[in-house]
Amino acid sequence: MLIAGIGNIFLGDDGFGPEVVRRLPPHPDPGVRAVDYGIRGMHLAYDLLDPWAALVLIDALPDRGAPGRIEVFAAAPEDTGAAHLDAHAMSPDAVFAGVRALGGALPPTVVIGCQVACVAEGIGLSEPVAAAVDEAVAAVGGVLAELLPAGADGSEPLRRATARQED
Repeated sequence: MLIAGIGNIFLGDDGFGPEVVRRLPPHPDPGVRAVDYGIRGMHLAYDLLDPWAALVLIDALPDRGAPGRIEVFAAAPEDTGAAHLDAHAMSPDAVFAGVRALGGALPPTVVIGCQVACVAEGIGLSEPVAAAVDEAVAAVGGVLAELLPAGADGSEPLRRATARQED
């Protein structure tokens, strides 16, 4: 399972993903790998060519709600358009399209995102987004706990991991 923190630490709250990954405790399962990809979209795309059981993507979300609000949802990487290979692009859609252009298949993907307050130039998260980092770390733990073991109820792990968002 790949945990990918993405975002630009030089654009305020856009550095949310890297900060969450930095604070994650080491996971005891050797099949779980956490990486701060920052703005290295092609690096993530190439890493996604390996066979991963799932991808947990940690990212800042556009300012469309209360800053600091954490959202957990299943991504639909198959809905992205044609690939525009740009070694400097870090949008998830560009990464997903890049993986397909390279001949890869995308694993089931869960996004743990945080509504931003400010993405202006500057290092450091705003107060509400910084306060949400611990909640996001806990959300990663919860998603991993649901994705790693086989579901006793017979449900698909990805469906169980995102069910709380649908309620």
